Amino acid sequence: MTDALITTDRLALHQPQACDLAAVAAIVADGAVRRFLGNRDAQMPDEFARFARNAGSWALYGYGNFMVRDRVSGDLIGICGVFHSWRGFDGFDDVPEAGWIFARPVWGRGCATEAMRAALAWFDRAHGPHRIACMIDTDNHASHAVARKLGFAVYGAHHFGGHAVVLSQRTI
Repeated sequence: MTDALITTDRLALHQPQACDLAAVAAIVADGAVRRFLGNRDAQMPDEFARFARNAGSWALYGYGNFMVRDRVSGDLIGICGVFHSWRGFDGFDDVPEAGWIFARPVWGRGCATEAMRAALAWFDRAHGPHRIACMIDTDNHASHAVARKLGFAVYGAHHFGGHAVVLSQRTI
């Protein structure tokens, strides 16, 4: 494991490494975690493709999702950050996109908000002010609350992967 790029009181955020793939796949294998992830398949080929795409964002753009570890246990508890996106619809092509996925045992503890605040502050320092988009399943009320805390405002709606999603953005 590499040294953390970012630390908070409880969390350490690292760039992805190949050894993180199994832990990420285990997090999204939980049906409750996957519930609001649209068409995300829990099979390893799909997880590998997503993991490689997110790692590629780091290589091509200098930013991407972080692997989030508990600073005490060292366990991988989530992924979050800002990655480069092409989604094929209004406001999501060639823009930084924010996202977060956390393991069910840490839900309700503020880990997503804490990690994303740190990731967004890092992004702003490293890359300057940018419009950042995010999409959240209409029924994912917990993630909508996180987005509001992070300063994202709703600008539209769309269907993605067979699910209704709310489109939000953070502008500086």
